[in-house]
Amino acid sequence: MSQVKESIEVDVPVTTAYNQWTQFESFPQFMVGVERIDQRSDTLTHWVTKIAGVEREFDAEITEQVPDQKVAWVTVGGDTEQSGLVTFRPIDPAHTEVTLMMDFDPEGMAENVGDKLGFVDRQVKGDLKRFKHFIEERGTPTGERRGQD
Repeated sequence: MSQVKESIEVDVPVTTAYNQWTQFESFPQFMVGVERIDQRSDTLTHWVTKIAGVEREFDAEITEQVPDQKVAWVTVGGDTEQSGLVTFRPIDPAHTEVTLMMDFDPEGMAENVGDKLGFVDRQVKGDLKRFKHFIEERGTPTGERRGQD
């Protein structure tokens, strides 16, 4: 298993950052390689990705969700093995630190080489920068999925 951890400060309140992150269908607007995400239930999402020419489909189950604090997930079924946690820490009333931690199992030679060259780290860092731009430009989330209270 490989791991990646990246953080970014966003210039929005914690509730705004959290609410946007839980709008999973909007991920293709700021995550490179994510073609589509379908919210199947409160805890199940279906992902379609295409990264470096490799297309994958898989389901991810939300294993823990605490509004304004964190969302954890793990893939279920399929060939993709991944788990992760995104946390939201208020810096002050108008700024939030978003931290994404992910464990993944690269498949095949191309993914293993890409992992060793830091491709995933750079992609996650870029996705977080695009999330920052996306939510700061909007100022409000595209919806308001709160999760479990």
